[in-house]
Order: sequence, then C-alpha cells, then structure tokens
Amino acid sequence: MATFQYRALAANGAAVSGQIEAANRDDAIAAMRKSGMRPIEIAEPKPGAAALRQRRGKAPARLVTNVLAELGVLLQAGLPLDRALAIAVENVDHPALRARLGEVLAAVREGRPLSAALAAHPDLFPALAPAMTEAGEANGKLGEALSRLAQMLEQADEQRRQITSAMTYPAVLAVIALGVILLMLLFVVPQFEGLFASAPPGKLPAASLFVMGASRFVRANGLIILAVLGGAGLAARAALARLGGKAWLDRVILGVPQIGILIRHIETVRFARSLGALIEGGVPLPNALALARRTVGNRHMNAGIGEVADIVRQGGGLAAPLAERRVLPVMALSFIRTGEETSQLGPMLARLSTVLDRDVKERLERVIAVATPVVIVSLGVLVAAMVASILSAILGFNDLAVAQ
Repeated sequence: MATFQYRALAANGAAVSGQIEAANRDDAIAAMRKSGMRPIEIAEPKPGAAALRQRRGKAPARLVTNVLAELGVLLQAGLPLDRALAIAVENVDHPALRARLGEVLAAVREGRPLSAALAAHPDLFPALAPAMTEAGEANGKLGEALSRLAQMLEQADEQRRQITSAMTYPAVLAVIALGVILLMLLFVVPQFEGLFASAPPGKLPAASLFVMGASRFVRANGLIILAVLGGAGLAARAALARLGGKAWLDRVILGVPQIGILIRHIETVRFARSLGALIEGGVPLPNALALARRTVGNRHMNAGIGEVADIVRQGGGLAAPLAERRVLPVMALSFIRTGEETSQLGPMLARLSTVLDRDVKERLERVIAVATPVVIVSLGVLVAAMVASILSAILGFNDLAVAQ
C-alpha cells in the first residue's frame, strides 16, 4: 500500500485535500470517487513530507476524541460553531494538537464547512469524521453528529485497549519462557560440561546428552540461527507484500479454529459500529459502506465488503450480497436482514455491535484462561526437564565413581 496526497472537490462542492492509502494511483482515484469526491490532483507525497508531519507532532487519538465530544456538547448547548471550536481549542493542553486544531478553527472562520476543515487533516481525524460531520451539517444536527462520532471512537478505542491488555500477559510469559530456556542453554548447562567430560562413552543418560548437544549447537550457531530466522522473516514479508499475499494470509487466519472466529467478530464489531453510526448520522448507505469498510483490517473481509458496496451503489440490497460472500458471522447477517426489512438498519447495527462486543470479551477471556496456564506449564516442564537431565547425569556419574 502507498500513501497519496490529493486535492479534490467534495460532494458539496467544497475543495478538500488530504491523504489516502491505496495499492496504486488508479485505485486511489477509484476509492475517492466511491467516497463521492472528484479528484483534482493526486500524487505520492514528497520524501520530506512524512518527516515534516513527525516534527509537527502526533496527538493521541484519545485527545482527538475528547475534543470532538466537547465540541458536540458545546454545539448542543447552542453555541455558534466558531465559538464552540475556539473553546475546545483553548481547553487542549497538547501543544501539537492545539496547533492543528488552530488550523481547523482558522479554516472555519474563513467560511469553510467544518467537514472540509476536518478532511484537510486525514492524519489527525479518522475518515469517518468528515462524513458524519457533513451529514450533521446537512440535517442541522451537527452537535448530535459529533457526539455520536465521539461515542463511537471511544468504543473503538476501548475495544483496542481490551484486546491489547488481554494479549499482553500471554505474550510476556512467552518471552520470559524463551529467555529462561536460552539462559539455561547458554550459561547454566555449559557449567556442567567439564564435570561430564571424563565420563566413559555411553554412561550418560540420553536426555543429558541431548541437552548438552542442544547447548553446544546454540552456542556454536547462534548467529547463524538468528540470520536464518531474520532472512526467513524478510522473505515471508516480501512474499506477503506481493499482490494477494496478505489477503491470502488473512483468509487463512479466518479459517483457524477459535482464532478465526475471534478475529471475524472483532472486525464485524468495528464494521457494524461504524456503519451504524454513519447511517444514524444521515450518511447515505453507499457512502457509509465505503467509509465503514476502511475500519476492517482483514483484507479478505474488506474485499468482500467492497464488492457489496459496489452492488449497493448500483441499487442492490445489503443482506443478500453479504450472505453470498460469507465474510460476516451468521448472527450479523440476521441483524442486518432484520434492520433492512424494518428500515431500522442503524439501530440494529448498533445493537449488533453491542452483542458481538460482549461475545469478543468472553472469547478473549477464554483465550487468556487457556493460554496463560499453557505457557506457564510448558515453561515449568521444559526447565524441569533440563534440570532433571543434569541431575540424572550427576547421580549417574557419582554412582560410576563409587563403583570404581
């Protein structure tokens, strides 16, 4: 994927600029047109652009969400947009974020719509923000739209924190287990090699010989092992970078028992929450689908939803094409079909995201409940086996010395 800078006309005729990720220039233009924008200029960013953005500083997503929530409350309280935005900017302590929001405020005071001002900073605001803001501007409920957007972003951030915290403990245990094993092989086992050097051939237990052989192999070929592993990692990364490689891997992951179901549900929660919020905010379904699709990280699911978005744009339904592609869980299809038939698609998607989010939490708890003792027991067994092999060799060596 490459990042392209663009200037375009939004659906309301306003000039916007920003960045978009795509495989090539043609895909970037197609994605912009699907979003309702008419490209004027599109090109890859200059080499120094990324470094310049880094120097300007990147604000935490949580602070951006807080600003949107505060702005929504102020607008619902009846304050004019420029005054509400000025208050929100004044309440920001993060220097980089305050500077960027100052640019948004200046654009609004120059007469640009808030949606266009947000779209000019795609590295700061998520892609959903300009769309929901534009819908709020169109129906006169901008404060409500921003509050709904902030709530959705908070829920998405909470889900990310839950997943990260849930997987941190097993990952740390796995790293500790690997470190302990390497410590035993590199430093502990070699201390006993001199003691067993004078033992007659065939007198040491097979387990002891295996452990000492493994220790010698790791010490002698450690750098080679690291080089081979690094080369294999780079080769795998290059293979996946080819067209369709990552999509193939994502499709395979979805087929892994338990893990595939968990990932499918996590992606569905993101998609349903984003799509529901956009529809509730007044964004047309074809545009909402194109935007909500960006929140789906699994490329296999993303491609399937993209095909459905094209069908919907041509006047087709939503539930039937999704069912044909089998990218969403059966439960999700049931909720979407019900919402489509009752014209309550937005509320049903919100309900679906709540139900699946609860299911994701339960599945994560089960994964942690299984993974943690497995790692601990495996570490204990491996260390105990090494210690037992050394002790058995020492006892056998002592018996041999007594017999002599």
